[in-house]
Amino acid sequence: MEYPYEIEMKVRDYECDIQGIVNNSVYQNYLEHARHEYLRSNGVSFAEMHNRGVDAVVARIEMAFKTPLRPGDDFIVKINVQKEGVKYVFHQVIYRKADMKLSLKARVDAVVTVNGKLVSAVPEFDKLVMNS
Repeated sequence: MEYPYEIEMKVRDYECDIQGIVNNSVYQNYLEHARHEYLRSNGVSFAEMHNRGVDAVVARIEMAFKTPLRPGDDFIVKINVQKEGVKYVFHQVIYRKADMKLSLKARVDAVVTVNGKLVSAVPEFDKLVMNS
């Protein structure tokens, strides 16, 4: 799969559990931060959309953990967006930068509401969709 966007991040000590690896819940923070930066880099503002009554929300997340990240690891999050019906599907992967080993593979399904009602499309998100 082609990933048109990527962002580098670094594991902070407090994100790790007693086993010395990133706690599974923290990966959702990494994925969300990457999505927000991706949207921002494409001129999409959550605050501006919300002020117009347009809200994108996560409907479902699937994560497959492959290789754990540890304190101080630099990593890369990559993103691809596709459309499936009313869902915007964010395919995301995380690679440990030192050896480019796959750390996590995720699928995040998001839906959009306008004034509380589900809609099938919004221009801000439609321009992000990859036809893979």
